[in-house]
Amino acid sequence: MEKPKPMDRLICGDVGYVKTEVAIRACFKAIMEGYQVILLVPTTILAQQHFKTFSDRMADYPITVEMLSRFRNIREQKKIIKDLTEGNIDLIIGTHRLIQDDIKIKNPGLLIIDEEHRFGVKQKEKIKKLRKLIDVLSLTATPIPRTLQMSLIEVRDMSVISTPPPGRVPIKTYVLEFNKDIIKNAIINETKRKGQIFYVHNAVETIESAALFIQELVPNVSVTFAHGQMKEKDLEKTMLDFLNNKYSVLVCTTIIESGLDIPNVNTIIIEQADHFGLAQLYQLKGRVGRCDRMAYAYLFYDNEDKLTNTARKRLEAIAEITELGSGFKIAMRDLEIRGAGNILGTAQHGHINAVGYDLYCELLKECIEELKGKKHEEKISSEINLYISNFLPDDYIPDSRQKISIYKRLAAIQEKEEVEDIEKELNDRYGNIPGPVNNLLNIIYIKILSSKAFIISIKEIKNKQIIIKFNSRNKLNHIKIAALYKQYPDMVNFFAGSSPELKIDINKITSESGILGLLKNMLHIII
Repeated sequence: MEKPKPMDRLICGDVGYVKTEVAIRACFKAIMEGYQVILLVPTTILAQQHFKTFSDRMADYPITVEMLSRFRNIREQKKIIKDLTEGNIDLIIGTHRLIQDDIKIKNPGLLIIDEEHRFGVKQKEKIKKLRKLIDVLSLTATPIPRTLQMSLIEVRDMSVISTPPPGRVPIKTYVLEFNKDIIKNAIINETKRKGQIFYVHNAVETIESAALFIQELVPNVSVTFAHGQMKEKDLEKTMLDFLNNKYSVLVCTTIIESGLDIPNVNTIIIEQADHFGLAQLYQLKGRVGRCDRMAYAYLFYDNEDKLTNTARKRLEAIAEITELGSGFKIAMRDLEIRGAGNILGTAQHGHINAVGYDLYCELLKECIEELKGKKHEEKISSEINLYISNFLPDDYIPDSRQKISIYKRLAAIQEKEEVEDIEKELNDRYGNIPGPVNNLLNIIYIKILSSKAFIISIKEIKNKQIIIKFNSRNKLNHIKIAALYKQYPDMVNFFAGSSPELKIDINKITSESGILGLLKNMLHIII
């Protein structure tokens, strides 16, 4: 916040990992410097919770805290908007109401976006226009793929909170086909230890029927329901009654997803879990296990035969990744499943189909350098297309976060010495390098040499042939061509022209490493 450039930092920490504490301190710092702070949240319930938390923490200081949401009546809203415009409110907490056109803030200095993944691109950009030099602090347990990608390629800054609070234990997660008996036993077991239960039924039209179903299933247990379309007073009363332990089961929509903190709730049951996104499932699961008591999450789907491939991957991921502090891993898996989306467009996920990851990062880097006024030499980005396995296997680097980090570093390599350095590091960190990884390193090495030799592409075609196409600025001459024919008399054929080609016969080479070794030797001769 003290740097001359505006802050745009993402705080990635698991549910209950004191992200709010970071926000409170940043908020206090900004207010003490004379600025107004905007805290944007996705739901009215979370706005109410934050309003109480921030008001309590700042009660001993001359700080004015207000909330703008549908829990305020029209008269109260008008007064709050007037006070904001005049600069009489230091901290305003609110929902999407804060980004409507009638909101004018006199001296904004810090924007905090809680549950950042719940907001769309247009909503986030609209509030940034309040002031172009405003500091932005985004809080999330599971960043959307595009946000995570922007942090990984250093377009925006990121801090990860990975240390769990004292006494926190992992949540036991079960992914099952819908079963009444399991639901009944889960509710009874939780009520026996004086705990409460969230039952997620994400359909407002049938939520009363779902509550009736639960009441009939466990007649001796008190059940209520809540959803976002209820009247403000009714919703507030229901949530307060549940918070005060008047009910054991709350049948609800995803209104509970964002930041809700009720430590006595330690069982969550989710219907039709296959209809939710990976980050959303993780957020819902995070509503339990917020104390030192064992928590349980039951994720049900209707029919295994009807599960889509993507839904199956999501459920497998949520079941596999259960250790504390898994939000970042979940986000990485989501990035792998859905892709990174656009940086300047509105798509928050999606794969880079037209160009590869390495070329994408290179193009982005060049654009940023141009905007900074730096000149860069035109480079040839050689296309390497060989029938050779080259990747980082799961059994070599099991951690998906580390794997993405290594891929990112490999994509950024510019010099062959860097390949040797990362090879030593991999060998030191993960042990003996397996074949696919060795191939990957060799292909990157070949790509660097190809760029220096002004090679457009190296492609393997049918009948065990490799075609090397050169740019018109190639470094070929009669001495180098003669050297190739002398060393490989039965393997090479050269075709001259404005864009020369070299055809290589690899029928006699039986191994992948042999092919890559041959190409490296030839490229050294050409350079």
